Amino acid sequence: MAGVFFDAAERAQLCDLLGELGPGAPTLLAPWTARDLAAHLVLRERDPLAGPGLVLPGAWRRLAQQRQSALAGRDFNRLIGALRSGPPPGFFRLGWVRRLPSLNEFFVHHEDLRRANGRGPRELGQAMDEALWRNVSRAPGCWPGGCAVRVLSFSGRARAGPSGPAGASPRPVSPGRRANCCCTSSAARARRRSR
Repeated sequence: MAGVFFDAAERAQLCDLLGELGPGAPTLLAPWTARDLAAHLVLRERDPLAGPGLVLPGAWRRLAQQRQSALAGRDFNRLIGALRSGPPPGFFRLGWVRRLPSLNEFFVHHEDLRRANGRGPRELGQAMDEALWRNVSRAPGCWPGGCAVRVLSFSGRARAGPSGPAGASPRPVSPGRRANCCCTSSAARARRRSR
């Protein structure tokens, strides 16, 4: 199943949910709304200059914030359309990027939006479950209880394996807790700005 790209399914389902809930729907990344989340995801893939600012500090971060705010001001349906159309040619079309960071990004944000709007854990198919667990074992610095484990915590199910370094087992995280992903620094900034 290494050739299957689950990011496309997560992208499509997230776009459907964004359209269903509308731009003002809350997310677990408060104060972000569905509009902010869509702008974040479009910026991540489509702005090669500002995209790095989602994880880099200083001027990069300020540029990303400015451009994300500008994107959030655009028509919501156009944001969803840009997101639904998939990544432009380049980095985000690489197989390993689709299998690891993009799958995690779409899965986490799909759950951020679902959970903030009263929707419970999804029943994942076995292949999707395995793809996410493979990502846990590949993600650096995610043991014990790190980012990829939080990604999987949304399923609400414990898992016997795989284990991390020195036999550490994944620890389930409360389903109500927001998952971590590549944009954690963006989410933390958003929370700090709201205080």
